[in-house]
Amino acid sequence: MRLNVDSQKIEQLMEALGKEARSSGCIYFTGGASALLIGWRSSTVDIDIRLDPEPSGIFQAIAKLKQELNINIELASPQDFLPPLPRWRDRSVFIGKRGQISFYHYDFTAQALSKLSRGFDRDIKDVEAMYAQKLFSLSTLRDCFEAIAPEIIRFPSLNPDVLRSRVENFIERFEGQEP
Repeated sequence: MRLNVDSQKIEQLMEALGKEARSSGCIYFTGGASALLIGWRSSTVDIDIRLDPEPSGIFQAIAKLKQELNINIELASPQDFLPPLPRWRDRSVFIGKRGQISFYHYDFTAQALSKLSRGFDRDIKDVEAMYAQKLFSLSTLRDCFEAIAPEIIRFPSLNPDVLRSRVENFIERFEGQEP
């Protein structure tokens, strides 16, 4: 069993991946990794990432570092659970560059929609924390949901009406309190 991950482990991972990668590329952190680096959580079970574009040698490095750092690394991002949001790369937040690798927080609007789609208590608390820290706006959340709504049918595990209701309820709860 692997230990919980803290922000120091993520920093170690970034340094090591930057040294190990054989070509340039981007790594997008999502979920608990973003929560740790920004500071609304103190630990997470695993590090969820998206590679885009995929750096050469990164999978060999990940396999090695999972053992060396005793951490779980998962290839997971909001677009594994929802249609990709238009301009998600533009809204992704640059963290830094290590070697040839650029690290980003995956688009927080997409992270919020993904977490609202799951609807677990911890996910809702994460969305509230992201919103409180001004990492997305209610208008962008609404616009992005509307942009992907016709494509949600491609994700059979999602109920479009339930997701719409969760998005609308979240917006109604915070409308007029824009941070």
